[in-house]
Amino acid sequence: MTERRRPAGAHRVVFHSDMNAFYASVEQADRPELRGRPLVVGGHEELRHGIVLAKSAEAKAAGVKTGEALWEARAKCPGLVVVTPRYGLYQKYSLLARRIYYQYTDLVEPFGLDEAWLDLTGSLRLAGAGALETAAEISERMKAELGCTVSIGISWNKIFAKFGSDYRKPDAITAITPENYRDLVWSAPAGELLYVGRATRKKLHSSGIDTIGDIARASPELLQRRLGKMGGVLRAFARGEDETPVKPYDAARNEVDHTIKSYGNGLTAPHDIATPEDAKALIYLLSESVAQRLREGRVRASTIAIGVRSADDLVSYSRQTTLARATNVTGRIARTAWELLEANEPLDETRPLRGLHVRASGLEPMDAPQQLELALDPRLHMLEDLDETIDDLRRRFGNTCVQRGAELLDESLLDLDIKRDNVIHPVGYF
Repeated sequence: MTERRRPAGAHRVVFHSDMNAFYASVEQADRPELRGRPLVVGGHEELRHGIVLAKSAEAKAAGVKTGEALWEARAKCPGLVVVTPRYGLYQKYSLLARRIYYQYTDLVEPFGLDEAWLDLTGSLRLAGAGALETAAEISERMKAELGCTVSIGISWNKIFAKFGSDYRKPDAITAITPENYRDLVWSAPAGELLYVGRATRKKLHSSGIDTIGDIARASPELLQRRLGKMGGVLRAFARGEDETPVKPYDAARNEVDHTIKSYGNGLTAPHDIATPEDAKALIYLLSESVAQRLREGRVRASTIAIGVRSADDLVSYSRQTTLARATNVTGRIARTAWELLEANEPLDETRPLRGLHVRASGLEPMDAPQQLELALDPRLHMLEDLDETIDDLRRRFGNTCVQRGAELLDESLLDLDIKRDNVIHPVGYF
């Protein structure tokens, strides 16, 4: 029998807490009359057929699936309750959940609104508490104080902790330990490992790699050939060798990470995007939000990326480009994102799009020195002054008080406050 050595870093205690059926659970917690009823959160039914954004446990039991049309969901579940999303409410509950986490450790790293990693290595040692007992206490407090359930994974690294929170749902606690990870994790499909998406799964399958254990046992050379640098990363993930720290966030600054690496915003469009006019309206709307958030963060970005989701098969991909000079000027970001989309999509009925996102990365402080000719560019200063004036108006009168001509091409987007309601939160694993 092969000797089983204890993995490096196995002394750590990392939790991953995932709020179950988040949007739907928050709606039921906020409106007690909806508790126990099949419920979905669905968007803009009057503008497109409407899709299920989130579902309650009762709706899931009736066969309702996230992403399907609301009329399909109603056919499966005649008594279905459909509510429109209230993003401000979800952000409030997310903050309340993190306030509970902060009472156990200051090492809390949000991963979107409904998930967070917690490093309790030092705090449990000081308190003399057990990991399972502490997880159970957090779980009970979430139910009692917020009316929401969580699934919690416990391990010595972030990857296996997240696997544990996904392993059993809802309202469950799963410990992935040095003694059981080969049985629990390695037998799972490769797609259940963080960052193994559809395209990566296909590449691995073509090499006979179908489980997380197969990834762990594969040669580094094979994974390098098939996946590049990410091959080595995924092998380390599968073997429990990831030692990435839980990055502390500042609770007093509304969960903003001091090491934010990108700003992004995306939207599932209220109707399929099949014309250049509709695509341009959405690209400019998303770019407005991203540029505004860059300026709020006092940074510029040197890399602009788009994400595209097909309406026919829901397959997604991304493209990016690096600018000669970093910028936070709305017009330049929007024009760059639009050029990326034009270069990769026909923008016609042959390939309608379901959703788009725009992301800016490669950040540098606004007070970082720039090339002399750029600093003297009068047109740049004019655009920066224009953006500053628009930002001031929006702070005073709301984000929809000023809109660019390109954004008015699609009437379904006119009243949408995309910065407030459709944020892709600036978090990432690395």
